[in-house]
Amino acid sequence: MKSSKNKRLINKRNPRRNRQIIGGAFLFAVVGIFLLFIFRFSYIVANGKIDDQNLTKKAEALYQDDSVLKANRGTIFDAMGNPIAEDSTSYSIYAVIDHRYTGSNDKKLYVTNKNKVATVLSQYLPMSKKDILKTLNPQNKKTFQVEFGTAGQGLSLAIKQEIENHNLRGVYFTETPARLYPNGTFASHQIGLAQQSTTTKAGSSTTALTGVMGIEKSYNKILSGTNGVKQVKKDSYGYQLPNTKVKQKAAKNGSDVYLTIDSRLQSYLETLLTKAQTKYDAKGFNAILMNPKTGQILAASQRPTFNPQTGASLGSFWRDTLTEDAYEPGSVMKVFTLASIIDAGKYPPNSYYTSGQVQVGGSTIHDWNTTGWGSIPYSQAFPRSSNVGFVHLEQILGEKEWLEYIKKFKFLQSTNSGLSGESSGSIQFKSASDQAITSFGQGINVTAMQMMQGYSAIANNGKEMKPQIIDKVVNPATGKTTKYKPVTVGHPVKKSTTKQVLQDMQDVVYKNYGTGAVYKIPGYRIAAKTGTAQISAGNGGGYLTGDNNYIFSVVGMAPAKNPQYVLYITMKQPQNMTESPEKILSEIFNPMMKRALEYNQGKTTKTDQATMPKVSGETVSTSVSALTKAQLKLVQIGTGNTVVQQLPQAGEKVLSNQHVFVMTNGAMTMPDMTGWSKSDVLKFAEITGKSVKISGTGYVTKQDLAAKSLLDSTKEITVTLQP
Repeated sequence: MKSSKNKRLINKRNPRRNRQIIGGAFLFAVVGIFLLFIFRFSYIVANGKIDDQNLTKKAEALYQDDSVLKANRGTIFDAMGNPIAEDSTSYSIYAVIDHRYTGSNDKKLYVTNKNKVATVLSQYLPMSKKDILKTLNPQNKKTFQVEFGTAGQGLSLAIKQEIENHNLRGVYFTETPARLYPNGTFASHQIGLAQQSTTTKAGSSTTALTGVMGIEKSYNKILSGTNGVKQVKKDSYGYQLPNTKVKQKAAKNGSDVYLTIDSRLQSYLETLLTKAQTKYDAKGFNAILMNPKTGQILAASQRPTFNPQTGASLGSFWRDTLTEDAYEPGSVMKVFTLASIIDAGKYPPNSYYTSGQVQVGGSTIHDWNTTGWGSIPYSQAFPRSSNVGFVHLEQILGEKEWLEYIKKFKFLQSTNSGLSGESSGSIQFKSASDQAITSFGQGINVTAMQMMQGYSAIANNGKEMKPQIIDKVVNPATGKTTKYKPVTVGHPVKKSTTKQVLQDMQDVVYKNYGTGAVYKIPGYRIAAKTGTAQISAGNGGGYLTGDNNYIFSVVGMAPAKNPQYVLYITMKQPQNMTESPEKILSEIFNPMMKRALEYNQGKTTKTDQATMPKVSGETVSTSVSALTKAQLKLVQIGTGNTVVQQLPQAGEKVLSNQHVFVMTNGAMTMPDMTGWSKSDVLKFAEITGKSVKISGTGYVTKQDLAAKSLLDSTKEITVTLQP
């Protein structure tokens, strides 16, 4: 015991020995950790990974800077080579209000004078100074930066530069790709819309324009092109590393798309539709002008519509009614019933039937003139638009053969015209009464584009042409051109059949018992057919009732002997039907068809005409000079110095000394309308997309919105006209 006790005393008295023991243990631990590190390092070197992360790629990412080389989106042109949709750049404005945001030498990078900022911005944004100050003073005092909503978005380069000239501290801009639609309301649903979309890949985001409607959507891949990439190896200071090369894959710009649309005719159609819509307040208008020899669509539009440049009136109505809406066409379908029975050799024009009403399968079918016209020959059934006569003709033809002709005319299938979302249509054909009513356009659902395809056969000697809106696609880098040739889709009837049908269509216009006398155009022979279609109440509830609850329509072909144009117009449920449906439609049909025929013959109707110059994309001063030279009166809408839209379009024939409209970048402003005609007011409504309530007749003497007021937030403008 004594010896052990003495030993412990000795250890306590020998600190050197203790240090040796502790040092040895520490050395052993260090060697162990070092060996473990060597093992781990060797493993990493051998495999090049750590925690399943590739170290080589990590190192490259640390020193390699990849930047996207954005491809330009292709331009959409009209048939004359005028741009309809083209790439642009827009800017959004924001303001930093956090006092901690400073630069070198404590330079203040935040807004220091809110009153000055609000005063200046109120001159360029559709916001009042009061609202801007409210934005600059948010309730949350910790807010770093503020934006100005839609008022601060979509600014042009000119507006950005104007604001920058004021040297506003703390005010900044972000740049985003944008699409410029210089023609405003111009076949808007058919041309479509491209909007910004953001895609994220490998942790980085790219903003690009993507088509979301119309041709912009259908041809998005062709228009978009392919982005490139630029790779540079840089040091921690952002400088390129020595002895390294820049790797670059060039962007491939999108191809340009050329349409068959003629801007002169399209612009005129837009003007006529806007005027009719304003006057008669229909729930819908469709209008298509086509060359039946080629199937090319020369003009097409619809109401409601929107302005793709401003977004005015877009709302939730994204549907192209020319291709996506299937509806019962009514009596304009009788063109195909008549052609079918003539072609089948079963038409008895000189036989008589009793008009007024007929019983089919337990149902009674009436003529629009419910008392009828007594006993009349079948040759009068078409110009009188007798439903009863066509029920008899369908029965003579036979339901099986009638259905075969419906399919020969390519109904019940998409025309594949090149526009997105095209419907195939449908038919109710089980019972005898179902079959009977299809003869006059009920019980069968069609699209406007299907009707145009069918009409091409009647106007083109029996050769049916596919509707075509794309003329060619051109690669701007190589010049390679893909031409879209006219496509014949069938020969549903013989040439001799079409000649007889065209004669009967002339009877609609020129016989004293025809329903289309209002469609006469002096100097031209017109072949036409009118239509009045009931509208389904839905849910199996039959049809709507009331004088205006119909789809009224007209199809016309001219010149009647050898048609160069087919014009088809529908009007759905006019709410202010102060004229007969035929009279309303004639206000669109007659001037539109006349204008097309005059262009075809190279005629002008006035000696005091001018040609509208192209001013879109030009400065205001340049535009003033060009329009003054052309003897036209300029109306400027907007605070900017660059023209983004014009009305009428370039190349269109206009009367000398008339008002022409240009919209500039920046906020829309109200012009002084004093002395304007009703036509001028309607043009203003068209280019701005604003609702205008017109009171009285004559010329403008009063407007409820003062000149130079901001238009962007205004919903409706009232103007008073007096003789």
